[in-house]
Amino acid sequence: MSLEEKNFVRKSVFSMACLEGIDDKMCAVSDSPAFIKNKLAQILVTLIYLEYPLIWSSIFVDFLPHLSKGALVIDMFSRLLKALDDELVSMDYPRTPEEMGVAGRVKDAMRLQCVPQIVRAWYDIVSMFRNSDPEICTTVLDCMSRYVSWIDIGLIVNDAFILLLFELILIDGLSEQLRGAAAGCVLAVVSKRMNAQSKLSLLKNLQLSRVFGLISDDNDYDLVSRVAALITGYAMEVLECSKRVNSEDAKVVSMELLDEVLPTVFYAMQNCEMDAAFSIVQFLSGYVATMKMFSPLQEKQMLHISQILEVIRTQIRYDPMYRNNLDILDKIGMEEEDRMVEFRKDLFVLLRNVGRVAPEVTQIFIRNSLASAIASSSDRNVEEVEAALSLIYALGESMSDEAMRAGNGLLSELVTNLLSTRFPCHSNRLVALVYLETITRYMKFVQENTQYIPLVLATLLDERGIHHQNIYVSRRASYLFMRVVKLLKSKLVPFIETILQSLEDIVARFTSMNFASKEAAGSEDGVHIFEAIGLLIGMEDVPLEKQSDYLSSLLTPLCRQVEVMLMNAKVLNPEESPLKLANIQQIIMVINALSKGFGGRLVTGSRPAIGHMFKQTLDVLLQILVEFPKVEPLRTKVLSFIHCMVDTIGTSVFPYLPKALEQLLAESEPKEMVGFLLLLNQLICKFSTLVHDILDEVFPAIAGRILSSIRRVADSSGLEANTEEIRELQELQKTLYTFLHVITMHDLSSIFLSPRSRGYLNSIMHLLLHTSCHHKDIITRKACVQIFIKLIKDWCGGPYGEEKVPGFQSFMIETFATNCCLYSVLDKSFEFCDANTLILFGEIVLAQKVMYEKFGDDFLVHFVSKTFSSAHCPQNLAEQYCQKLKGGEFKVLRSFYQSLIENLRLQQNGSLVFR
Repeated sequence: MSLEEKNFVRKSVFSMACLEGIDDKMCAVSDSPAFIKNKLAQILVTLIYLEYPLIWSSIFVDFLPHLSKGALVIDMFSRLLKALDDELVSMDYPRTPEEMGVAGRVKDAMRLQCVPQIVRAWYDIVSMFRNSDPEICTTVLDCMSRYVSWIDIGLIVNDAFILLLFELILIDGLSEQLRGAAAGCVLAVVSKRMNAQSKLSLLKNLQLSRVFGLISDDNDYDLVSRVAALITGYAMEVLECSKRVNSEDAKVVSMELLDEVLPTVFYAMQNCEMDAAFSIVQFLSGYVATMKMFSPLQEKQMLHISQILEVIRTQIRYDPMYRNNLDILDKIGMEEEDRMVEFRKDLFVLLRNVGRVAPEVTQIFIRNSLASAIASSSDRNVEEVEAALSLIYALGESMSDEAMRAGNGLLSELVTNLLSTRFPCHSNRLVALVYLETITRYMKFVQENTQYIPLVLATLLDERGIHHQNIYVSRRASYLFMRVVKLLKSKLVPFIETILQSLEDIVARFTSMNFASKEAAGSEDGVHIFEAIGLLIGMEDVPLEKQSDYLSSLLTPLCRQVEVMLMNAKVLNPEESPLKLANIQQIIMVINALSKGFGGRLVTGSRPAIGHMFKQTLDVLLQILVEFPKVEPLRTKVLSFIHCMVDTIGTSVFPYLPKALEQLLAESEPKEMVGFLLLLNQLICKFSTLVHDILDEVFPAIAGRILSSIRRVADSSGLEANTEEIRELQELQKTLYTFLHVITMHDLSSIFLSPRSRGYLNSIMHLLLHTSCHHKDIITRKACVQIFIKLIKDWCGGPYGEEKVPGFQSFMIETFATNCCLYSVLDKSFEFCDANTLILFGEIVLAQKVMYEKFGDDFLVHFVSKTFSSAHCPQNLAEQYCQKLKGGEFKVLRSFYQSLIENLRLQQNGSLVFR
C-alpha cells in the first residue's frame, strides 16, 4: 500500500472509534452490535502491533480528548484497551517470542507517553459517572484491573484513587456490579508483584479489614464473590510476605494481618456460594504448611486449625436437595457425586496436611464430628453422617500401616465407636457405602485387635452390608468382604460356621435347583461371595472332614444344575435359551471364584479328596464345550476355569486336556484363539517338557489355522488395517510370537520337527525372520531373535557335526545373518539411542557369537566375505570384526559392532537397498 492509502486506513478506523465523520459522513459504529465494536478494537490493536510507537505514535494521546464525548467513546476506548490486553499483553495466553518482544515495546512506549493520562481519565470518568452511568464505570474499572500489574503502582495507590475505590466498594446504594469491579481493581493492586517489604507496607496501609463485613448473605452473590476473591488474594499475599520478609518486626506484622483476615476467610468458605473456594483451599494449604515451622503451636494457631477443620467438614457435605437423586443414583445424582468427588480431593489433601501438623486436634475434631452427626436432627442426618464418616476415612488414608496397627492417639476409640454405632440413616446408599469403605480402611487395626472381628463381620454381613436393600451397596459389600477375608485369613477360622449361616440365603440363590428358572443375576453377584467362601474353607486350618462337607455342599448342587441343563440342551426353546445360558455362565463364574481359595499344595498333596471333587467338577464343565460349542461367553468362562485348575490340581489336569483342547480349538475365532494360546503358554510354563505329547498333538492344527489367518494382516494397509477384525488378528499374531518363544525356551523345539508339524517349519522360520527384521514392536523383534538363538543351540551340535535339520544352517548363515544381523541394523529406523533397541542389538550380536560357535568358519567366511562386501565394508574393519568375534569378550564385540554399523551408515549414506 502507498503511504497515502495507509494513512487513509488509520484515519478511517480511528474516526469510526471516535465517532468522527469520514468525508463528511458519520460512521454509525456506535449503533452496531458488540461483536462489530470488538472487531474494530481488534483492527486498532493490529495497527498498534505493526506501527506503535514508531509510525503511529499518537494513537492513545489522540484518543483521550474524544472521551469527553461520553459513554459511547469511553466504551470504545475500553474495548480497545481490553483487546490490547487479550491480543498482545496478557500472559494468560501462550505468546511467541516475537509477540512478547512487541508487547514489551508497546508497554514501554505507553509508560513513557500516555499511561498517567489514561489513569487520570479512568479516575475522572468513574468520579463523574458513578451515580449517573454505573455501567460505563464498571466497564472502565474492569479494564483498569487488567493494567495494574504493569503500570506504575503509585498512579493507583494514592490517597485519591484508593479512597475512590473503597468508597465504591463500601457505599450501599451503588450498583453491585460497580462495587464488584472496584473490588477487582483493589485485588489487582494487592496481587501486583513487588519487593516483599514494600508489599507488606502496602497491604497494611490498605486497611482491607473495612470490607470484611461485606461477606454476608445480605449482599448480592456477584459482589460477595468478588469481595471473597479480594480477601483470599489479600490473605495469600500476606502469607507470601510472611515467608519472604527477613526482619522479625515484619514477620510479626504479617502474622497480625493473617490473624486479622483468617476469621473472614473461614466465614466466606463456610457460608457463601462462590467461585473462590478453590483459591481459599490453596491459601489454607499454604498457611498450614507454614505452621510446620512452629512447634509447639500457639493457642491462636490451634484455634485456626480447628476452624480450618470446620471449613473442611462444611465443604465436604452434600446438599440435602440432591439426597434422593444420590440415593437412587439417577443422572443428576451421578453428576453430583462425580462433581463432589473431584471437589473433595483438595480438601482431603488439606485435611491430611492438618493431620500432620496437629494430629491430636484433628483426631478429636473427627471424633466430635461423628458424635455430633449421630446426635443431629433427622432432616440433616444423612449429609452430616456421610461427611463425618468421610473424614474418618480420609484420616485413615494418611496413617501409616504401623500407626494404624498400634492404634495411635484416639484411633482405638474412633474404630470402637464406628463399629458399635448403628446410624438411623444407614439405609441411605452414600452413608452405607462410606461406612463400609471406612471399616475396611481400618482393617490393619482389627488385624492386631482381633476382639473387633465379630463387630466387623456383623457390619459386612447384615443389612448394613451384603444384605443391604440397595444393590450398589450389597455388591460393594461383597467385594469388601472378600478383601477382609484375604487380609484376616486364619483369624476367621473360628467364625466360619457363623459366616456361612449368614450367607446361606445368598449361596442358595446359586445352589438351589430352581436357580435356572429365575431371572439372570448380575455379572458381579455372587462371584466375590464365593471367592471369599473359597478362601475361608480352603485353608489348611479347617479340618479335612469339615472342608470336604463345606465344598461338597457347594459344588454338588452347582454341578447338578449344569448337568440338568446339559441334558436338556437339545430341547431348549428360543425364549428360555438366553436366560438359561446366562445362568450356566453365572454358575461357572462362582465355581471358578470358589476354587481360587484352594492352593495346589493342599489339593494335590495333603488332601487329594478335595482334588477329586475339583476333577469331577472339571469333567462336568467340559461337557459345556461339547453341548454349546459356539456360545463364546460359555467357552471363555470354561477356559478361565481350566486355567484355574492347572494351578490347583496340577498334573491331574492332563487326562482332561485332550478333550478340552480339541473342543476349544474346534470353533476358535481369532479372539478365542488368543485365549487358547494363553492356556498353552500356562501349561508349558508350569509343566515344561511334560506337556510334549499334548502339544505335539495340537500344534499342527494351531499352526495351520493361525498362519492362514494372519496372512490378512500382512496384506492389509491404510484404513483397512484399522478394522476390529484386523486388530484382533494383530493381537493373535503377537500372542503367537509369545507362544513360539515359550515353546523354544522350555526345551520343546522338537515339536517343530515332528512329522505332522514339519510341513509348517518353513513358514514359521520365514515369519520369525521377517518379524525379527521389520516388526514395529522392538520387544517382539527381540523375542524372535532369541528364538533363533535357542534353535541354533538345540539343533546344531557344533562345527562339522551332523546336520540335525537339513537346510537350517544354510538358512541361518545366508538369510538370517544377512537380513537380521546386518541389513536390519543398518536401516536408519534402528535407533541406538533407544534403550529397548539396544537390548535387541545385544541379542543380534549374541546370535552372531552363537553362530560362530556352532557353524565355525562356514559362518565367518560367508558373513564377512559376502555379506560385509555387499555393504561395502572396508577390509580393515572386516578383519577387526573377525578378531573381536574370535576373541570371546562379548561386550567388546558388541561395542565394536555398533561402531562398525555407524561407520557403514555414514559411508553408504543410504545407497544400500535393504532386502
